[in-house]
Amino acid sequence: MAGGSGERFWPLSRPGRPKQLLRLTHPTMTMLEEAVERVSGFFGKDNVYIAASSALRDPILEAQIVPEANVWSEPTRRNTLGGHCWVAANLAANDLADASVAVLTADHLIGDTEQFLGSLGAALDIAEMTSGIVTIGIEPTRPETGYGYIEVDDSNTVTSAKGRLAYRAHSFREKPSADTADRFLEAGNFLWNSGMFIYTLPTFKQELEKAQPAAYESVGQIAEALKKGDLSQATASFEDLPNISIDYAVMEKAERVFVVRSDFKWDDVGTWDAMERTRELDPNGNVVEGRVLTFDSHNCVVISQHPDLTVGVLGLSNMVVVASDESVLVCHKNDVQRVWHLARMDVELRKTL
Repeated sequence: MAGGSGERFWPLSRPGRPKQLLRLTHPTMTMLEEAVERVSGFFGKDNVYIAASSALRDPILEAQIVPEANVWSEPTRRNTLGGHCWVAANLAANDLADASVAVLTADHLIGDTEQFLGSLGAALDIAEMTSGIVTIGIEPTRPETGYGYIEVDDSNTVTSAKGRLAYRAHSFREKPSADTADRFLEAGNFLWNSGMFIYTLPTFKQELEKAQPAAYESVGQIAEALKKGDLSQATASFEDLPNISIDYAVMEKAERVFVVRSDFKWDDVGTWDAMERTRELDPNGNVVEGRVLTFDSHNCVVISQHPDLTVGVLGLSNMVVVASDESVLVCHKNDVQRVWHLARMDVELRKTL
């Protein structure tokens, strides 16, 4: 899934260039290129599809990451439920109604590909064995308030063909308060929700029909319209979907959800402060990129994208300073969750120029 509004990494990100089209975790590859490369050998590149918003179709096609036919652009925004439904309808329209499907993320850091693929293989195996929905849960390394969590039942497990355990999901939890995140970490049976879901398409449709019968009907209508090449009807049916997350719409209500517990390095890379977890630090704990000068400054993120612009930071701590070709961001790390306000204000400002 490669949606996104391009707000959280402003000013480098834009509505037509969200974080997965930026080189945030690799020096030469965008996050989307990394994501496709990571699984191409496992599935075969022809079996890797990108589900994106219509606004991102052209930049993704220009990047030539997968064949054009493998880019499925959603007509409008319908949250992650819409992403899963659009994928299901397109698979059905392409005579893949019995496929095993891994719906993965295009914008997360995954540090160990081999370990990740081991978890993914186990998840696919268990999805096919149990006719359940399987997700990958990440062992938390800190009391993180910016992630969702999954509570697992340690006493209720399933074993894959290669001996890998999966745990029955007990509950999905939204982003917690700091105190609650501390309790989750101490309890030991709460995992970070990676947002990756693996299932057979018949299983997903069965769970969708039980949890969201109207959405189930819409998926069938979208698939039929796509088979006929009627994009207008497919769009109309897609717009009937509720604008809610897949977790809330289906996963919290599904009867058979399993979690493969994993400990490979993983990060949602959700805001600018994630850079200190994904990049090398200088001796003062700073992340620096481009033409940057720092003096008596500590634990800052300082980036200059413009090749001819030098950014100097003096006597600062715990700040984010990012200069693009057009804009400059300066904020405290404690405020990175609010950068989207500036991104939206910038969009409105540009309408008046």
